[in-house]
Amino acid sequence: MPVVDVVNLDGKKVGQVELADAIFGAKVNQHLLHEASRWHLRGLRAGTHKTKDKSEVSGAGRKLWKQKGTGRARVGSIRSPLWRHGGTVHGPKPRDYSYALPKKMLLGALRSALSAKLAEQKLTVVDAWTLETHKTKALLAVLDKLNHTKSALLVAHGENTNLERASRNVQGVTLSAPSVLQPYDVLKHDLLLLSKDAVMRLSHSLDPEKRPVVVPDVETIAPAAKPVKKEAAPKAAAKKPAAAKKAAKPAKKKGKG
Repeated sequence: MPVVDVVNLDGKKVGQVELADAIFGAKVNQHLLHEASRWHLRGLRAGTHKTKDKSEVSGAGRKLWKQKGTGRARVGSIRSPLWRHGGTVHGPKPRDYSYALPKKMLLGALRSALSAKLAEQKLTVVDAWTLETHKTKALLAVLDKLNHTKSALLVAHGENTNLERASRNVQGVTLSAPSVLQPYDVLKHDLLLLSKDAVMRLSHSLDPEKRPVVVPDVETIAPAAKPVKKEAAPKAAAKKPAAAKKAAKPAKKKGKG
């Protein structure tokens, strides 16, 4: 496993941390990085482009001259696409450029991006982002001590109001949480600054061999046996069916009227 020094906000070494080899020492897959970057950029497009067709441009709807007899080409509207200030044919319409990317590809691209930053020695682990003030000047002083040159991506876990307010006005500095970290942002910025908590969070979420939590078996209690109903004793004399009763009765004689 690669071992990286842990520094404080003054740039001094305060310890070391072991990085997971499957996450920070994986083989860099250029194809996954390209697909993840393309997917991220497509999702950022607004897709609000719009042109006017023949029915939307200004102009009357009357026929300019009669169909035949003038020697000129026939024309039905001044808004025709063939004419100046006419409509646009097959122009762009508002659309959504985003598409779905498999989660395994995105996680693999993030492992490749983190491994590439570590191989280039552009990854720094910070003990904690404990800023005393929310002023931008204080953050710039910290970044100078951490060898900040062009751009930096700060990754912090949990809520940090001072860091959020101090970093939002610095050009080239972006703050991100481990749960929403994108491979494109890792590749775009020159320096990657991870807090110690963010490293632990990424090591847990990006572990390719992460096993689900096994829930212990719960003892099942057999339901109580239902009481058996006693069968009613048979009656001494069974009732005769109604048809038999009618057959047993003698027929009544009709009297003479």
